[in-house]
Amino acid sequence: MPSLSLSSAQTILATALDACRKGNFKPMAVVVLDERGAVRAAASEDGTSLKRFEIAHGKAYGALSLGIGSRSIFKRAKEQAFFIASATNVVGGALVPVPGGVLIRDGSGEVVGAVGISGDTSENDEAAALAGIAAAGLAGDPGAD
Repeated sequence: MPSLSLSSAQTILATALDACRKGNFKPMAVVVLDERGAVRAAASEDGTSLKRFEIAHGKAYGALSLGIGSRSIFKRAKEQAFFIASATNVVGGALVPVPGGVLIRDGSGEVVGAVGISGDTSENDEAAALAGIAAAGLAGDPGAD
C-alpha cells in the first residue's frame, strides 16, 4: 500500500508555508493527510481565524473521500449541489467544496494523501499546496476546472 512518510509530510508543510510567506498571503492553516485520512502534519500560523484548521482539513479530507481534488468538487457543487450536500453528510461534515484541497500522488500515480490549505484566496491556497507537494518530489492533483 502506498504511504506518505512523515518526512514528506513535513516537507510539504514547511514549503507550503514558505510559499505563503513569499507570496505575502494572509495567515494560513495547512493540513497534510495520509491515504487513510490521518493527519501527518499540520500547522496554523499566528493570526489565523478560529476555524481555519477545520476548513483546511475539510478541503483535504473531501478530496480523499471523493478521490478528486477540491477544484473538481467545487465544480461539482455548482452542478450537483444535492450530491455534494449528501456527500458532506456522509463524511460527517468534513468536506469543504472549494479549491485548496489537493491530492498527493506518488510516481506511479497512486494517491498517497492530500493537502488542505485555508486562509487566503482559494487560488493562493491551492498554489501553496502544489508548491509543497512538488518540493517533496510528489505530484499534486488539484482537480479540473
